[in-house]
Amino acid sequence: MTTAPRPAVAEATGAGRSTAPRPPGTGLLGRATRRTGRRRGYEALSGWLFVLPAVALFLVMGLYTVGYGFLLSFARWNGFAPHWDWVGVQNYKDLLWANPAYAPRVRHAATHTLYVMIAVPLLTVLVSFPLAVLLNSARRMQTLLRSVYFVPYVTSGIAVFFAWQYILQPDGAVNAALKTLGMGSLAQPQGWLGNPHTALPTMIVVTVWGAVPVAMLMYLTGLQTIDRSVLEAAELDGAGWWRANASVVWPLVRPITAIVVLLNLRDSLQGFQTFLVMTNGGPGDHTNVLGLEAYRLAFLKDLAPTLGLASALGWLLFAAALVLALINLRVLRSRT
Repeated sequence: MTTAPRPAVAEATGAGRSTAPRPPGTGLLGRATRRTGRRRGYEALSGWLFVLPAVALFLVMGLYTVGYGFLLSFARWNGFAPHWDWVGVQNYKDLLWANPAYAPRVRHAATHTLYVMIAVPLLTVLVSFPLAVLLNSARRMQTLLRSVYFVPYVTSGIAVFFAWQYILQPDGAVNAALKTLGMGSLAQPQGWLGNPHTALPTMIVVTVWGAVPVAMLMYLTGLQTIDRSVLEAAELDGAGWWRANASVVWPLVRPITAIVVLLNLRDSLQGFQTFLVMTNGGPGDHTNVLGLEAYRLAFLKDLAPTLGLASALGWLLFAAALVLALINLRVLRSRT
C-alpha cells in the first residue's frame, strides 16, 4: 500500500502543481508593463492638457478664420449687414476684369507689386551677401558690427518708418546732404515720397534696408559652416579673394539664397505696412500695392468697403504666393 507524498516533497518535485498556463499580465513583468502603460498614458494626457489652449486658439483663430474668409470671398458683405449676399465667383471677376471701378486699380497695384517683387529680393541679395562676407572676414569687433547691422530689424517698425518719412521730406536729411555735397540738382523739392517718379524706388530702398539684416545673418550663418579646408584648397589652386567667393562660397550658400529670395518675394507680395504708414499709396496711387489695395477694399469708406472683395483679393495673393513657393522649391531641388 502506497502513501501520498509529503507536501514538501511534492513541492520540490513539482507534484500537484497545475500545468495550465497563467493568464497574461499576472506576473511581475505584466504588472510592471501595466504600470509603465498607465504612466505613459498620464504623461500623454498631461501633455495634451498643456497644448490644448494653443490647439484651441489655432482652431479658432487659424482654421476657422481661414475657412470664414474663404467663404466670404464668394459673397458680398460690408461687415454690418446681418446676412451675406452670395455672388459666387463674381468677386474674382470684378477684381480681374468685370468691374471698371476695381479692376483698373487692381491691375495698377499689381504692376507696382511686380516691380517690388523683382527689385527687393535682387537688391537684398546683392547687398546682404557681400556684407556677410566682409563681416565674416572681420577679425575684430565682429559681434559689435553684427549687432549694429541687425539694429534695423529689431527697431520698432512704426518708429523707423516715421524716421524715414522725416529724412525724405523736402527739408529732410537726404536733400540737405545732396546740397552740401554740391549735388543739389538731385534734390527733390516735393520730397522723395512726394515725387511720383521717385516715390516707388524710394519705398523699394526702404524695404530693402529693412530686409538686409535678416538676410545678412542667414548668409553669415551659412558662411561660418563652410569647411575652411575648401577655401584653403581654392587658395592653393590660385584662386584669389573674388574668385574664391564667386566660384566656391556662392554655390555653397545657394540654398540660403533661395530662402532669402522666397521670404522677400512673400513679403513683397503680401506686405503693405511700410506703404501704409509712409505713403498710404500716394502720391496719386503711385505706391499702391496689392496688399494695401486689399486693406482699402476692406476698411476704407471712400471705396464702398466690401469684405467679400477684400477676401477674394487676399486669396488671389495667397494663390500667387503658393505658386512662387512651389517654383522656388522645384528650382532648389533641381540644383541640389
